[in-house]
Amino acid sequence: MTERFERIQTAPAYALVAEAIEREILSGRIVPGERIGTEASLGRQFGVNRSTIREGIRLLEQSGLLRRDGSRRLCASLPRYNKLASRIGRALVLHQVTFRELWEATATLEPASAELAARNATPGDVAAMEDNLARSEAAAGDPAALVELDCEFHALIARASGNKVLQLAREPAAMLMAPAPR
Repeated sequence: MTERFERIQTAPAYALVAEAIEREILSGRIVPGERIGTEASLGRQFGVNRSTIREGIRLLEQSGLLRRDGSRRLCASLPRYNKLASRIGRALVLHQVTFRELWEATATLEPASAELAARNATPGDVAAMEDNLARSEAAAGDPAALVELDCEFHALIARASGNKVLQLAREPAAMLMAPAPR
């Protein structure tokens, strides 16, 4: 008799632990900064051993959804822009995104960021951009410094836009267009 069905794939327990905690964070039932409990208490709640909890926590720490506070207690957190950008940047590389595609996306995002920045920039945002421009003028003979300052300037514009989506969207492309020095 021919077999018709494939084996059922089950997720490892640590992945289920990570998914359950992530769901609570994404739903807002656990907010950034809130402690989620000890490894031992989480083990009791989930009915698994501490090594399973540790592995699930490791996944969430890598994604930036959990961190340890000063007392080493686990807290929910917001992923840092650079962590998100580096993960998305890797995905863009793996999908063989071309420089032209990056350029086209950037050319679409930048005017929207600039328009919103013109409306929403605070005096602090304007001061940061003016400082960047002054440092750019002083670095006129240093191409590497100019690239770094230009990337900073565009990040300042995105921040001044007040739109988190634009801030997050521009970061991976910026990392690929002008990678950080090694």
